[in-house]
Amino acid sequence: MTTSAAVRLGKEGDPSARPPVISHIVLELAREPGHPFGDPGHAYHLYLPLLPDGLIDAEGWRRSRSLCRVRRLRKNRVETVGRILHGPGGHWIFDYPDGELDDEAGFRLERERFVPGEYVSIREDDDRYHTFQVVSIKPL
Repeated sequence: MTTSAAVRLGKEGDPSARPPVISHIVLELAREPGHPFGDPGHAYHLYLPLLPDGLIDAEGWRRSRSLCRVRRLRKNRVETVGRILHGPGGHWIFDYPDGELDDEAGFRLERERFVPGEYVSIREDDDRYHTFQVVSIKPL
């Protein structure tokens, strides 16, 4: 094997050289006052790389920012698509094109495991935290 072939194989075998796998994560509103059975029509679809334990892969996000996005779904409203940003202190923010007032933040999403059945909290545009259940995760 030539030196250039060995270098080429080494780079291909390096996990940091490969693009991360993006997962499609579906979150639906869990039970809360006003929604005693939850609400599948009040949901988020996240497109993010995850580590094997279900945590968000921040390094994978850095390498694939353009593929990471959020889709916000609400009954009787137009679907909104935005970016997922990694903010100060490691916090994750959903940034929508309509301006600053509609941006949303996850509560400790940097520590949450995205595993079906688990719960995560998101501060929505009403400035309150709402609990969502992870209902599915599929690699793209």
